Amino acid sequence: MAEISSTSFSELLPPEIIQMIGRLEFLARSAKEGSINGRHTSPHKGFSVEFAEHRQYVSGDDLRNLDWRVYGKSDRYYIKQFIEETNMRVTILVDASGSMAYSGDASAPLNGKENLSKFEYARYLASALSYLLIRQQDAVGLVTFDEGIRKYMRPAAKPSQIRAILEELSETKPDRDTRCAETFHEIAERIPSRGLVIVISDLFDDAEAIKNALHHFRYKNHELVVFHLMAEEEITFPFDKFDDFKCLEVEGRRLNIDPSTIRASYLDRVKEHLKSIELACGQMQADYVPVNTKTPVPEALFSYFSQRKT
Repeated sequence: MAEISSTSFSELLPPEIIQMIGRLEFLARSAKEGSINGRHTSPHKGFSVEFAEHRQYVSGDDLRNLDWRVYGKSDRYYIKQFIEETNMRVTILVDASGSMAYSGDASAPLNGKENLSKFEYARYLASALSYLLIRQQDAVGLVTFDEGIRKYMRPAAKPSQIRAILEELSETKPDRDTRCAETFHEIAERIPSRGLVIVISDLFDDAEAIKNALHHFRYKNHELVVFHLMAEEEITFPFDKFDDFKCLEVEGRRLNIDPSTIRASYLDRVKEHLKSIELACGQMQADYVPVNTKTPVPEALFSYFSQRKT
């Protein structure tokens, strides 16, 4: 891979992540369409290493692929077909809405930075995954979004793509409202062929709408991985002082409330929301990866790859 000279490399791919990535490999579970030979199964038949099936010989077929053992038994000519391996087209979706700016006191430090916001954590995840996939010659693209698509980078496997992705992530700042479901539908229509879609978001939207939007990716024959990113405080709601709560998606909006009066109902709604998304992902055979920002980024990635089975 070509050397990356920009400062975003050291910022978003610190040594502890680079070292961990070196031990990982991402293999697709289902057939993928690509543009170069690679390590993933293709939906097309080729002449690679994994046997697929026999078919009867027709004029013009390469005689080197005749199965002479079958001919000896049946006195008929059959061609051996093999599964072609290919590279994979990957689109990484990173939520850049205002709610992703939240940084709790419990978030794990990385690269000398304390109290990572959810968006900063998401940038590290996206950067690590992009680097890993492009290193193994897969084509990777990036979509940042809030209430709509902010940046759409088409997948590419060239070494310069990682630099472009890191620079875009480095320059992006979380802002505005969240419309995950609407944006997912739009992205699903724009991705041209079956591939891998990785979502990194807190998924702060209507659960039913999100489920329908995720089904849109599966309908388009994409494999789906959902990193559901939450801060520890959003999961446990440890606040106990009567105070102003600032909305990160609507400028100037504040709520003056007593946390003790809403804690039980808040925790019930969060639990229901998380369970609903997890169940939906299970039903559509998507990888659901709950991530708490108190977990160090390298540990979160290693845990996912350790549990993932091809």
